Amino acid sequence: MILGKTLESWYASYPLIRDLVALQETTWFNPAVAPVAESIGDVGLTAADVADASARLTRFASYLRRAFPETECSGGIIESDILPVPHLQQLLGERYGQALQGALWLKRDSHLPISGSIKARGGIYEVLKHAEDLALAANLLTLDDDYAVLDSDKARAFFGQYKIAVGSTGNLGMSIGIMGAALGFQVTVHMSADARQWKKDKLRSHGVTVIEYSSDYSVAVSQGRQQAESDPACHFVDDENSVNLFLGYSVAAERLKKQLAAAGITVDAQHPLFVYLPCGVGGAPGGVAFGLKLAFGDAVHCIFAEPTHSPCMMLGVYTGLHDEVSVQDFGIDNVTAADGLAVGRASGFVGKAMQRLLDGFYTVSDEEMYSLLALMERSEGVRLEPSALAGVPGIARVQADQQGYLARARLDRQAIVQATHLVWATGGNMVPCDEMEAYLAKGRELLAKG
Repeated sequence: MILGKTLESWYASYPLIRDLVALQETTWFNPAVAPVAESIGDVGLTAADVADASARLTRFASYLRRAFPETECSGGIIESDILPVPHLQQLLGERYGQALQGALWLKRDSHLPISGSIKARGGIYEVLKHAEDLALAANLLTLDDDYAVLDSDKARAFFGQYKIAVGSTGNLGMSIGIMGAALGFQVTVHMSADARQWKKDKLRSHGVTVIEYSSDYSVAVSQGRQQAESDPACHFVDDENSVNLFLGYSVAAERLKKQLAAAGITVDAQHPLFVYLPCGVGGAPGGVAFGLKLAFGDAVHCIFAEPTHSPCMMLGVYTGLHDEVSVQDFGIDNVTAADGLAVGRASGFVGKAMQRLLDGFYTVSDEEMYSLLALMERSEGVRLEPSALAGVPGIARVQADQQGYLARARLDRQAIVQATHLVWATGGNMVPCDEMEAYLAKGRELLAKG
């Protein structure tokens, strides 16, 4: 029995659950999606909140330039580039037996400075927000100061009185740990069993305390939250419910808008933008999608991609139960090579806030992610970790249009031809060479088998 109902009863009410339980690659377009003007208020945040987050990151730019020289070329702003991937698009068309219309692009959050993943957006932002709050309250800083003063022994001694904790599958822990330790905080990262060893080793090399669990992400978060609650000096970064994380991610959208404009790309009703976002607990893709809807309105279509073994957000939004259900409730094991997406229970905050703003969801197998990893490297010379490939099949899932989504979204043939498709690559640049070579070898072997 699952929440008082038999599995067959669930199947009768929600037929796609049968496919999820069978670990089949599944696509679902959200029939409840509503115009942005009607649904953006569900989030409880506004464009002014995003602008405030952006301004805070600008204030910290001088500090980041000094503390992390790799940000010098971007003026202390943590941002990634976009690039067209036409060779990959052609190979995907052959692989999926479709003529893929429009233009496929890649957003390389995989190459963000400091921690090499999309988590550098929300994770670093939340640490900086906490540091600013503490420093302002203690008169260590004013809003008019040059924040480079925080790269000092005095500032590190001050922050050293305080602690930061987070539960993570890996990449969020990396961003929180590296940033928090640089400022001087005592940082503890509670890591789930699926976190990669090299990520644990890197955190420890920065002086971060890593606590390992034999269980999954939810247990690591729960234990981290519980320990932090008993320590008034400890700030817990709550990946499931943090508004600050969410806002840190949302800032990406206005920057993307400028990048697309600089590349000569129009986004409007007849030139729609489709964005494919890998999803774990939901905070990162949710925040980015919120920002995108603010920036582009109904001209942007946000699709979440999850592993077949961890479809928590799709399950939560599809049933309307959000964090009341987990994939494990249905016998899905939550074991996947896409470690950053290995989450069994979605964020209730994100699911409820974004349920009328998200256009669709799909799942992808580990084998397909490995194959696409090798295909990406062969066609475009870009190396990504497995979870970052989850967004790649999105263009084919949308254009297969098995549920009439394109017609429902009032997208005619001309609009599809003129569309831009953006795969959000979430991580991979910091993967050690030997591990990346192992990923590639596995992907190439799968490709060879067809």
